[in-house]
Amino acid sequence: MTIDSLPGSSGYMDLYPERKMSYFKNPYVLGLTVVAGIGGLLFGYDTGVISGALLYIKDDFEVVKESSFLQETIVSMALVGAIIGAATGGWINDAFGRKKATLIADIVFTFGSIVMAAAPNPYVLILGRLLVGLGVGVASVTAPVYIAEASPSEIRGGLVSTNVLMITGGQFLSYLVNLAFTEVPGTWRWMLGVSGVPAVIQFFLMLFMPESPRWLFMKNDREKAISVLSKIYDIARLEDEIEYLAAQSEEEHQKRSKVRYLDVFKTKEIRLAFLAGAGLQRVMTVQAFQQFTGINTVMYYSATIVQMAGFESNQLALLLSLIVAALNAAGTILGIYLIDSVGRTKLALTSLSGVFVSLLILSGAFFVESSGSTNELYGWIAILGLALYIASFSPGMGPVPWTVNSEIYPEAYRGLCGGMSATVNWISNLIVAQSFLSVAEAVGTGATFLILAGVAVVAFVFVIVFVPETKGLNFEEVEKIWKERAWGRDRRDAESLLGQGNES
Repeated sequence: MTIDSLPGSSGYMDLYPERKMSYFKNPYVLGLTVVAGIGGLLFGYDTGVISGALLYIKDDFEVVKESSFLQETIVSMALVGAIIGAATGGWINDAFGRKKATLIADIVFTFGSIVMAAAPNPYVLILGRLLVGLGVGVASVTAPVYIAEASPSEIRGGLVSTNVLMITGGQFLSYLVNLAFTEVPGTWRWMLGVSGVPAVIQFFLMLFMPESPRWLFMKNDREKAISVLSKIYDIARLEDEIEYLAAQSEEEHQKRSKVRYLDVFKTKEIRLAFLAGAGLQRVMTVQAFQQFTGINTVMYYSATIVQMAGFESNQLALLLSLIVAALNAAGTILGIYLIDSVGRTKLALTSLSGVFVSLLILSGAFFVESSGSTNELYGWIAILGLALYIASFSPGMGPVPWTVNSEIYPEAYRGLCGGMSATVNWISNLIVAQSFLSVAEAVGTGATFLILAGVAVVAFVFVIVFVPETKGLNFEEVEKIWKERAWGRDRRDAESLLGQGNES
C-alpha cells in the first residue's frame, strides 16, 4: 500500500472522494468526541471559575486578601496538580487505555471539587485545587488523543478542536455559575463545588463508550477494534482502514517495547516533533508561549484585570468576564470551521498577529491609567483590548496546539510525548499564573502586557520555523515529515561537505 493510497491521505481522497467524511456525517463519531470533550469542559470550568471565586474567597479569608502570593497559590495549585497529572497521564493512557484514563481523571476531579467546597480554611482549599488539577492534567492528555485516534483524518482537526470548544464552553459556563451564585450564601463554595457535576456525568457516559480503536490494535485486541471501526466507517472504507491500522500497529508494536522517556531526545525525528509540539503548547495556550502570550493570565484573572481597569463592582467584573468568555467560545467555533480548510500554521500565525496587537492595546491602556488619568475611557479601552485578545486567540492559538499535539507523534510515542508536551504546557501555565499579580505589582500592569506582546513575536517566529502543516494528513504522512526534516538535513549537510571536499 503506497502513501497516496493510504486511508485519509490526500491521494486516497482523490481516488475515492465519495468516502470523504464531513463533520456532522457520523453521529457516532460526534458522540465520542462530545463525551470525551467533557474532559475539556472540566479543564475550562476550573480555569474560569477561580477568576470569580477568588473575589469572594478574599472576602471570607482576610489572610488571602492581604497576600498576593496566597491568591496566586490558590489559583496555581491546580496547575501543580495538572503538571503531575499530565506527566503521569501519558503512561496511564498507554498502560490502561484512553477510556480508563478518563474514568480515573473523573474520580479524582470529583473528589477534589468536594474538598474545595467544604474547605474550612485556605490551606484545605489549596489541597482541593491540587486534586482537581490532577484530574485536569490527565484529561488534558487523554481527550485530544482519544478523539484523534477515533477520527477520520480529513476531519481530525475539527473534531479535536471540539475538545477546545468544550474548554471554552466550560469557561463560559463557569462565569454563568459565578453570576448565579453571587447573592447566594456560600458563594465561592457553590462555584467550586458545582465543578464536580460534569465529571460525574462524564464518568457514567464514558462507561458506555468504546476504547480507542488504535489502542486496541496496539494491544492486539483486533476484534474489539474492528467493532469500533465498523461504527465509524462505512463498509467501502472499513476494509482499507483495518488493513492500514493492522500494518501500522504491527510495526509500532515492535517499537513500543523499546520506548523510554529518553528515547524522545535520542531519536532525531521524535525530538523535532516534540520540540514543535511542546513549543506549540507553550506558544498557544498561555502555557509557555501560549501561556507566555497570556491566555491563562486572561482567563484566571479576567475579573481581577477588569477591576484593575477601574470597574470595582464584583458583579460588573463577572459580567464583563462572561462577555469575554462568550467571545472565547464563539472564536473556537470559528476555529473548528477553519482548521481543516485554512490549515494549522496559517491559523496560528493569524491568531498570533491579533494577540500581539491586542496586548499592545492592553498595555497602552494600563500605562495611561497608571499615569494618574481618571478618564473612564481608558478602562473601556482595556476591556476592548481584552475582548480583542480573546477574539484573536480563540480561533487559532486555542485549537491549533492541541490538534497538532494529537497528530504529530508516531503511535508508539503518542501517549508518552503527549504527556510530556502537556507537562511543558502546564509548567508554563504555572509560571505565568503564579507570577502575574506579583510581576504586575513590581513593574506595572502595562509593562506586564508589553512583555507578553514580546513573547507573541517570538511565538510567531517559532511557528514559521518549527511547525509543519499537517492539515488532511494521516499519521504515517505526518511521521514522514519528521523523518525528512531529520535525515534530509543530514544528507544535505553530508552532500555539501562532500562537494567542498571535491572542490579542494
